[in-house]
Amino acid sequence: MSKKDYQEQIKALDPEQYRITQEAGTECAFTGEYDNFYEKGLYVDVVSGEPLFSSSHKYDAGCGWPAFTRPIAADTLTEHDDHSLMRKRIEVRSKDSESHLGHVFPDGPQDQGGLRYCINSKALRFIPYEEMEAEGYGQYKDLVE
Repeated sequence: MSKKDYQEQIKALDPEQYRITQEAGTECAFTGEYDNFYEKGLYVDVVSGEPLFSSSHKYDAGCGWPAFTRPIAADTLTEHDDHSLMRKRIEVRSKDSESHLGHVFPDGPQDQGGLRYCINSKALRFIPYEEMEAEGYGQYKDLVE
């Protein structure tokens, strides 16, 4: 699927979700719902519902945004050069809906691959572990256990 296939879901976004996912915005540091949040579960794209990150790969990077060491699968994200702040960064987007999620940096925990996926909370929807089966994400439970 592509972004054009998600127009109804995009119309349902609140203004801040729209600004972040569709206009490559960034929420203010330390304000996002999932920054200091460590419940067991799955993080999915707020537009498509595509599974992106597991709580087992989330850590406190102290950067002000939810940080993950890796996505559930490398092919769920696309990477794009971003020069918007006068320096090169790598933007990450969800593959299916093309939603802007945040950026990936090479300063993550070395023992877990060295990457830090710095993601906007407003680009995500959290599915608690206990609700994963009912929400249709049961096949991902082993990734968060």
